[in-house]
Amino acid sequence: MDKRLLISGAGTGETNNLIRSLRAGDPSLCIIGCHSDRFVLKKSAADRNCLIPSSTHPRFPDALRHVIEQEQVDLVIPNSDADVKAVSQVRSEVPCHLFLPQKGVIELCQDKYDLTAFLRSQGVPAPMTYPVTSLDRIEELFRQLGRPFPLWCRMRTGSGSIGAVPVRNPDQVRYWIRYWEEMRGVPAASFTLSEYLPGRDFACQSLWSEGGLILIKTCERVSYYGGWNRASGVSSTPALAKTVRDPRVVQVCTDAVRAIDSTASGVFSIDLKEDGEGVPCITEINVGRFFMITNIFDLTGRHNMALTYVRLALGEPVDIREAYDVAEDYYLVRDLDTLPGIFHADEFFEGIDDMTS
Repeated sequence: MDKRLLISGAGTGETNNLIRSLRAGDPSLCIIGCHSDRFVLKKSAADRNCLIPSSTHPRFPDALRHVIEQEQVDLVIPNSDADVKAVSQVRSEVPCHLFLPQKGVIELCQDKYDLTAFLRSQGVPAPMTYPVTSLDRIEELFRQLGRPFPLWCRMRTGSGSIGAVPVRNPDQVRYWIRYWEEMRGVPAASFTLSEYLPGRDFACQSLWSEGGLILIKTCERVSYYGGWNRASGVSSTPALAKTVRDPRVVQVCTDAVRAIDSTASGVFSIDLKEDGEGVPCITEINVGRFFMITNIFDLTGRHNMALTYVRLALGEPVDIREAYDVAEDYYLVRDLDTLPGIFHADEFFEGIDDMTS
């Protein structure tokens, strides 16, 4: 497939991982990377790299069009929430292929409170959640939730579990939010309070085209990168994850996407945790972009998800008979400054002398 792709966030872990997956699927692809930070861009794995303004800068649309035209780009892949939003807003002006959900879907999914409230209204499992409107109403929110402690406090927008923390009493909520207000300039209204989900933690990545499910894969987060150093104890980025077969997770995720958009197209990357009764509940949907750990979905199973996305975006045929593609017991192992490794469970016994017994 002799095509030219432009991928944002070049040099970041997310985009370098995506490029790795695409090259494994089709080495003939020409990949152009772009980023607004030349230092990050220097680490890009793309074939060519372009420094452009930030996606929030007024000159971003013109710079994006210039790169597309100069490099004869066939497809733009925005690979962060901010870039997805920015590209979506100027999609009518982009002179090449895009494969993004509708603007309203992106806006809904990028507000975790609005998304959770919508899903619950549609009968899709999601944690009971209330917005924080005033620090004077925290006790009232505790009473409304009426759940066993701890509760879960987090921001309505953002990624990487930003601003997330378990809390046991109203004072902890107030201290936590006041810290963010005073030290980071984040207003109280940016936070929500919800029930705490104590169970297993799943990631589900899916591809859709005109309302049809094309491909879906699932994994479980086993441990978290930097989790011990975070107030929350968790992160959306695992240090260790494993592929799993769990039709319950698939059902919840497909119900959610169909409720959000009956004509869904693009990639939907969904986070879930089990509640106290073991029901998988959706905590957020990273719509329009791939997970940082996309390699576990691309380099295992029958189909490379990243490459399938490109083919769908370009209108090329894909031959997928079973949408739920499962290759069980593959593990993703990650750490700072190392290439993520993917191993089958049996491989952990190879080349290692066990001196523990």
